[in-house]
Amino acid sequence: MNTPLATKFYRPQYDRSFGIATKLLRVNWLFVLACCGLAGIGYAALYSAAGGHGHPYATPQIERFFAALIMMIAIAMIDIRIIAKLAWPLYGIGIVLLLAVWKFGHVGLGAKRWLDVGGVHVQPSELMKLFLILALASWFQRASYERVGNPLFLIPPVLAILLPAALILKEPNLGTAVITMSIGGAILLGAGVRWWKFAIVIALVTIIAPFAYTHLHGYQKQRILTFLHPGRDPLGAGYNIIQSKIALGSGGMWGQGFLHGTQNQLNFLPEKQTDFVFTIIAEEFGFAGSIVLLGLLVSMVTMAIYTALRCRHQFGRLAALGIATNLFLYCFVNLAMVMGLIPVGGVPLPLVSYGGSALTAVMLGFGVLMSIHVHRDVEFAQSED
Repeated sequence: MNTPLATKFYRPQYDRSFGIATKLLRVNWLFVLACCGLAGIGYAALYSAAGGHGHPYATPQIERFFAALIMMIAIAMIDIRIIAKLAWPLYGIGIVLLLAVWKFGHVGLGAKRWLDVGGVHVQPSELMKLFLILALASWFQRASYERVGNPLFLIPPVLAILLPAALILKEPNLGTAVITMSIGGAILLGAGVRWWKFAIVIALVTIIAPFAYTHLHGYQKQRILTFLHPGRDPLGAGYNIIQSKIALGSGGMWGQGFLHGTQNQLNFLPEKQTDFVFTIIAEEFGFAGSIVLLGLLVSMVTMAIYTALRCRHQFGRLAALGIATNLFLYCFVNLAMVMGLIPVGGVPLPLVSYGGSALTAVMLGFGVLMSIHVHRDVEFAQSED
């Protein structure tokens, strides 16, 4: 008969009967199907962006997607407790990569955000968001409500958020830095941090904002001014957003037809294969096509939140919440940006915009999300905290 003391130090073994076949059946295949549908829309948009050709955007992107899809399913088979153990080592690797960008990074479009690895450009800031999510989820995995209320207990996770955000801001990459801090804030809130502490932070940010504006880079100030007055320089700084709005409006209800969007095919759209890819969909498939895309994105965010709610362990709940928040912010910032609702920030649309780093990072996160869904009922041993 086990005593309470023996129970405390007993370490249960992993359930070895939970085999690969059972895990495959537990995968949320509806979510996987939504990923494929979103990638298919992205392929059509990138095919149109190249004037009806697979290269240089659509074919490489879909090849990367299917490779990432296999990786996603493989990660889903890994016990979530193993992923939890790797959380802080991965966070450390992410910090090292951000420091490497600062020292050896490749400069593109006026910013140093990429590492050149064997001729392939890797953007560590995209990976860092996932590593931060896992680290914070690990930190709060068994924290009680009283412990979370202790300010000293919150110092390490707050520093863990601010350090990568500062390194990303140094690149400079204001949009990703803000998203990184927002993800961290969402996990802190989900872990039980009191509302009044967030109110104090928001008040401080409001006070500091005018002073922070004076330290922004010139192009960042220009983006804000262009957002406020897009017509002040229609052929210069305001050109991108003006052309984006024209494309969005010209699609109407049903669009101008695949490969028949005038703004797209006549190359008026700026960065149409990356940041402004949604304008191609809106112009060629209209409001109806846009609603299909938005429906897929909303369903994926909803399923990610559903995974968080169904999970029985705190690590999975918080990690799924962080991944859902990251996906939502990706979509919100990109769509609001191309509609002129917020300043242009260089944030891609997940699985639709062209780019390998963002796609890989998103699919890695989805793999972790599927692992949480598959292993939602497992129990963490005391020694795994």
